[in-house]
Amino acid sequence: MENLEAVLKKHKLTMGEYENILTILGREPNMLEIGIFSSMWSEHCSYKSSKKYLNGFPTKAPWVIQGPGENAGVIDVGDGMAAVFKMESHNHPSFIEPYQGAATGVGGILRDVFTMGARPVANMNSLRFGNVTNNDDLSRHQRYLVRGVVAGIGDYGNCMGVPTIGGETFFDESYNGNILVNAFTLGLAKSDEIFYGRAEGIGNPVVYVGSKTGRDGLGGAVMASDSFTEANKSLRPTVQVGDPFAEKLLLEACLELFKTDYIVGIQDMGAAGLTSSSFEMAGRSGSGMIMHLDKVPAREPGMEPFEFMLSESQERMLICAKKGYEDKVVDIFRKWDLSAEIIGEVTATGNMELFWHGERVADMPVQPVGEKAPIYDRPTKEPAYLASIKNTTINDFAKVDNQKAFDTLLNSVEICDKSWIFEQYDSMVQTNTIKAPGSLDASVIRIKENGKALAMSSDCNPRYNYIDPKMGAAAAVAESGRNVAMSGARPLAITDCLNYGNPENPEVMWQFAQGCYGIKEACAKLNTPVVSGNVSLYNETNGIGVFPTPAIVMVGLNDDATKTLPSCFQKEGASLYLIGETKSDFGGSLYMKEMYGKVEGNLASLSYENELKLWELVIEANKKSFLNAAKDVNVGGIAVALAKMSAKSGKGSTSKIKLEDARDIFAESFSRAIVEVNDEAGFEAMAKTIGLSVVKIGTVGGDSLTCNDVSKDVAIIKERYFNRFAEVIEQDI
Repeated sequence: MENLEAVLKKHKLTMGEYENILTILGREPNMLEIGIFSSMWSEHCSYKSSKKYLNGFPTKAPWVIQGPGENAGVIDVGDGMAAVFKMESHNHPSFIEPYQGAATGVGGILRDVFTMGARPVANMNSLRFGNVTNNDDLSRHQRYLVRGVVAGIGDYGNCMGVPTIGGETFFDESYNGNILVNAFTLGLAKSDEIFYGRAEGIGNPVVYVGSKTGRDGLGGAVMASDSFTEANKSLRPTVQVGDPFAEKLLLEACLELFKTDYIVGIQDMGAAGLTSSSFEMAGRSGSGMIMHLDKVPAREPGMEPFEFMLSESQERMLICAKKGYEDKVVDIFRKWDLSAEIIGEVTATGNMELFWHGERVADMPVQPVGEKAPIYDRPTKEPAYLASIKNTTINDFAKVDNQKAFDTLLNSVEICDKSWIFEQYDSMVQTNTIKAPGSLDASVIRIKENGKALAMSSDCNPRYNYIDPKMGAAAAVAESGRNVAMSGARPLAITDCLNYGNPENPEVMWQFAQGCYGIKEACAKLNTPVVSGNVSLYNETNGIGVFPTPAIVMVGLNDDATKTLPSCFQKEGASLYLIGETKSDFGGSLYMKEMYGKVEGNLASLSYENELKLWELVIEANKKSFLNAAKDVNVGGIAVALAKMSAKSGKGSTSKIKLEDARDIFAESFSRAIVEVNDEAGFEAMAKTIGLSVVKIGTVGGDSLTCNDVSKDVAIIKERYFNRFAEVIEQDI
């Protein structure tokens, strides 16, 4: 092949990988085959840098119906119903083109869920941006990215009629060069009507359905397997363009199809488009496939086989139909004004044979393309920065008056209400939302078919992961579970989105490995298996990577939707209790970041035993109606937790807590919660039986919040809490 070095560089393939290709094919590949290998062996599709550490994740439990390896994970939620869910990243596209990048991220994760036979009933998102508060060009650009991403998420989800019920937004300078946009969808289906992405049965037809194929998104999977530099920041052609109205038609057509017995399998065309969907469907079944690319519906004239195979045009599916039923499948999609064409069939050859106007243009063995993708054991090295930050304590800095510290934290964009964001999302469509965005802790929807409720929470503190990548990841699992438990639901399973920098940097690879160890440990100890997920690497610009960000979404079940716990004050005069022990834990804390501009120190210790006891106490006390409300204590400590409860409820409170250091009202010790108690005797007895430390700290009521030596009028807390974010994000408008 001429100019081999240049060809391989363009396709992000190494010479070693090329030699592997020669062995698999037994000959030189043509350019179409090079493109297919490039996409299938990209980081995004093959997990070649991460697979070593993903193996061994806990994935099984009695309630798990389908774990990793399919389009989405599935858990049993009782009475013949199943929850289908997954989280995916769309980081690189959203940095290049925020509106379309975020919108197509939502579209892609929706398809991952409804291709399993589930109707999507809830969306969430996990967003990370750089500094938005300054008056310089960098902050102005970050604010532009926020506005574009939020508009893209809102417009796509709203057009689909799927409520966006929660999520998280985090700001830090480490994301100045790479924002993170992680999208989550949960759907509901009958547990015996789950569909899988398989193509089997010799002679069964392969049907293309959905929107026509264009040139948008070409090379998207490969682009996401590289870092940004000044030279490649504007890769707009690699960003897909979404059409939520076409996706809505596709959703309804698929759900109509699923009521029939016409198909063997179905697969979303996501990253790498027709390439990944066809190879994955055939690969799961050990089958071969013939496809006639000239029969693929085209949106643009003059398209070539390479473009048909590697386009990432949105709103498309690949179906393996039962022979004799293909025309019925086509009729359903055409009825919904969608393209539908029979483009091939399943074979026994084990090869992917691609034809263009009768000429064979590619002939590749299916299994090796997937199974012989390289798995790298990249060098790892503990980051040098850890040695210089691990011994930092809060006592290394001049003391700040608690009242001044409280006012500063209350003004943080991390703490304040994000209604400017979520008010652009329809959170109440489908009329099943119980806890909507901004309700604090987990979001909750009812399952109208059985009267139960699903709680879900997206969590990850990147500062914790920066100072301790293993326990920071474990803490994200615990925090997401804790939030779910605060709603009265029992945590059951997670999906994850593991966002890290350049895996070719040994220090980043060490962070990733440690994060995986932390997730494995926490999920095993907390009995919350991983059922789906995604890895996003190369989140780096000009050699500067993001903080390790293993985003976790926990999903839990409450057997009675009417027993959903709120997370803010409910009743004047009610007693407030603190569950768990508070120590001077300020490593990676918001207090240290806001007061001193540092992300340093040792992470608080995490006791899985105490975490499980906390979940058990809140869940069981709620069942007995001992509680009016529950709010976990995390970022900003007790003082900030109380402030949020006060702002959301409009009620004050008076609290007095015995602490070793006055500043500990801002400490971020794990496994803690503030609960508003309805039955003190019953609650205290249950806590004693479970073996947890609880202490009465105060009462609800009045026009101000008082916590030890901090005090503020509720009206002022509300003004700052609800107005601060709009002040920041709209200053350029």
